[in-house]
Amino acid sequence: MSGTVNKVVLIGNTGDDVKMHYFENGNCVGRFPLATSETYTNRNGERITTTEWHNIIVRNKAAEICEKYLKKGDKIYIEGRIRTRKWQDDKGMDRYSTEIICRDFTFLSPKDGSSGTSGPSSESLQQEPKQPSNENSKSQEETEGPDDLPF
Repeated sequence: MSGTVNKVVLIGNTGDDVKMHYFENGNCVGRFPLATSETYTNRNGERITTTEWHNIIVRNKAAEICEKYLKKGDKIYIEGRIRTRKWQDDKGMDRYSTEIICRDFTFLSPKDGSSGTSGPSSESLQQEPKQPSNENSKSQEETEGPDDLPF
């Protein structure tokens, strides 16, 4: 394999609401923290939980959807890539920020008492609804009507 892969898959809980930044050209960026936790038992029999915080970046229409539907504490599935940015603070010191650039997401927290579904995902923004094939779209009534005899 001659190429490289930069892919991240996370399932976690949001640490805050989405913070939006709008640009003059109409584009926008949403940012929010995501917590992932791991629990294990150490040698002494104590349960230890460690939490890792990730900075999530979402762009344009996906960012607007996240702003509308995501709230602090919601569970979300994220697919994306890692990016590390270098910047200088007000004292001129070099600083680094590691971010997850979100390419796809799915909300996992139920909303408004519904079970299992919770608003659109970015996948629904990118794909047209799939049309069933003619063979599978026939109703049961059509395939097993009174004129259709099995012999």
